[in-house]
Amino acid sequence: MPELPEVETVRRGIESRVVGRKILDVEVGRERSVRRVGKEAVVHGLTGTTMVAARRRGKYILCDLDSGDAVMIHLRMSGRVLVEPTGTQRPAHTHVVLQLAPRDGLHEEMWFVDPRTFGEVVVYDPRLEAEVLPELAKLGPDPISDRFDGGVLAERLAGRRGAIKPLLLNQHVVAGVGNIYADEVLHRVGLRWSRTVDTLSRKKIDKLAFAIREILAEAIESGGSTLQDTQYVDVEGNVGSFQENHRVYGREGLGCLTCGKTSIRRVMVAGRSTAYCPRCQR
Repeated sequence: MPELPEVETVRRGIESRVVGRKILDVEVGRERSVRRVGKEAVVHGLTGTTMVAARRRGKYILCDLDSGDAVMIHLRMSGRVLVEPTGTQRPAHTHVVLQLAPRDGLHEEMWFVDPRTFGEVVVYDPRLEAEVLPELAKLGPDPISDRFDGGVLAERLAGRRGAIKPLLLNQHVVAGVGNIYADEVLHRVGLRWSRTVDTLSRKKIDKLAFAIREILAEAIESGGSTLQDTQYVDVEGNVGSFQENHRVYGREGLGCLTCGKTSIRRVMVAGRSTAYCPRCQR
């Protein structure tokens, strides 16, 4: 699933390639992709409007329209947003198409492609956001766009129990962190996935918060991580490169790049894969 760095990369692509361009026409194929508000609301809500801003909250892309409405895009497991010349062969599972006004003589379309159809495109009135998108209000702080430090993280962890990794994956605690970056963050600070939150000192929480911001920022600069399934690409179809910097994720059985004395192990916890170094992470 695309996580914060991948979603931020896509947001930046929308900002540079789509914001400021009028949407001339809208096509909706698979209605599951617009299930929350329906095909008519998406077609009518977008046609003739212009995107004036592209924001992000955790893994949610939020684009403001000059009509006063907004559009939410969530990639979930396999969603992609692509901008391609009009007339280009559309890939299978292209479920929403926005025909864009020409820019610099280029006639282009924005596609929402989603093989597994878990993703969504939602057009809504921001005044009704709490009703249409109630999950947004429940999100924890965004480590990149919000103030985020050890104090903030300590507040989010206060009173909670259990292992640290599931808490990092809990979007109500921290917005945007998923399986890849939770593993990478825990390795950088030397914490095993099963370490319980009540055993963490404030100094360790400070280091954890710093590593979250640092690793997410590094991944954004690398265009995110594209794994072997190559599901994730940016709006121009380019893969990310941060996977080349992974220290544990996807490296099961390979030597640890940090200690050089043992191999990366992988365990399944609650149906999720977790990679770690048994020597570096305590």
